[in-house]
Amino acid sequence: MSANDCKIIAIANQKGGVGKTTTTINLGAALAEQRKKVLLIDLDPQGNASTGLGIEQDQRDITTYDLLSGDASLEEAALPTSVKNLSIIPATTDLSSADLELIDNDKRSFLLRYVLQEADKAVSQYDYILIDCPPSLNILTVNAMVAAHSILVPLQSEFFALEGLSQLILTVRDVRQTANPDLWIEGIVLTMYDRRNNLSIQVEDDARENMGDMVFKTVIPRNVRLSEAPSFALPVIEYDSASKGATAYRALAKEVINKAKKKRA
Repeated sequence: MSANDCKIIAIANQKGGVGKTTTTINLGAALAEQRKKVLLIDLDPQGNASTGLGIEQDQRDITTYDLLSGDASLEEAALPTSVKNLSIIPATTDLSSADLELIDNDKRSFLLRYVLQEADKAVSQYDYILIDCPPSLNILTVNAMVAAHSILVPLQSEFFALEGLSQLILTVRDVRQTANPDLWIEGIVLTMYDRRNNLSIQVEDDARENMGDMVFKTVIPRNVRLSEAPSFALPVIEYDSASKGATAYRALAKEVINKAKKKRA
């Protein structure tokens, strides 16, 4: 496999609480279950993806902050997780100072892209790199967009969900025009979906009417097991393999893999 075969997906939405980190962890685990080698890059200073995969604070000696600052290589920063085929570069609150520290750096939007380009050999070991972005359109999210091939957007099935999406799409357009012309939207995945709730159904109808094929067929349900899994530092596939949440993320992983096959064809 060459670095060109590795697909880099930024998982982004400037709104918090939409299931972004849940999607990063569980999509990563579902892809790994399909025998894909996956690296998660935790680019959120809250470090929830790291915690959700069992990486304790004292294990985070080398983090995404060190990666962006040039103090560590991709190989040095990547840690194995309890999930076979799934590794992670963890984050700490050190990342929260990145905006201020990078303000005078002309190349501040390109740091992650340069790191991944320089780590060509290490990148080529992976089929997928998933980047968990912070819940804002700051310099870290822009770094992810500049480095990625595509963006996957978790969209909570609630009122005003589509309004926030327009700002994200404008940012994607800006990044395309200025830094990454090949960036595309991988898709929009509806999260926290409740079939008994008319609002969920209405949001889905609106999303599919406005965004068409951009919306994944798979929807991620509200699921107790999905909510519980992070407190056990496990993806839902390992915590409760038969749960509705696990089934949904397996279906999403298959859609992502099939999209990649179609794009290559």
